[in-house]
Amino acid sequence: MRKLQRPTDQRTALLKNLATNLLWYGRIETTFEKAKDVQSYAEKILTSAINSYEDTVKTTKKVVNDKGVTSNREVINDGPKKLAARRRIMAKLTDIQEVRAPKEAKSAFVARTQDIKNPLIEKIFNVYAPKYAKRKEELGNGGGYTRVIKLGTRNGDNALMAIVELV
Repeated sequence: MRKLQRPTDQRTALLKNLATNLLWYGRIETTFEKAKDVQSYAEKILTSAINSYEDTVKTTKKVVNDKGVTSNREVINDGPKKLAARRRIMAKLTDIQEVRAPKEAKSAFVARTQDIKNPLIEKIFNVYAPKYAKRKEELGNGGGYTRVIKLGTRNGDNALMAIVELV
């Protein structure tokens, strides 16, 4: 792992933010050295999610409605393996909240995001993990979820630029 000419706390914050943006948007542009570090960081997060995304437990929960009537409702919770992975991933990423679309009504936005507390974590477990697990089964190997494409040098400081994107 490179030091990127920064103290440890700044370097970890930089990697957290870069990995968060990579997993949220699917693609980022940065310097080549940062790209190689964030590639490794993001792949470890995705591997953790892929290995544990299917661990769920069905339980029944008693719910009291407005009239005071109790009823049983079936709830799907995370199993111990998935819960531990979710907490590890939440510690390695910053929290991004869903943004309302330009012409989206407030009521539609609230309805769409009502049950989602951590949209990035949900995206990792519900979108990326099944997609890359299927890819892992088809190709027979794990890893290789991201790619780095060199762009050339940046004007001003002549730094080698690169794009990191999810495959």
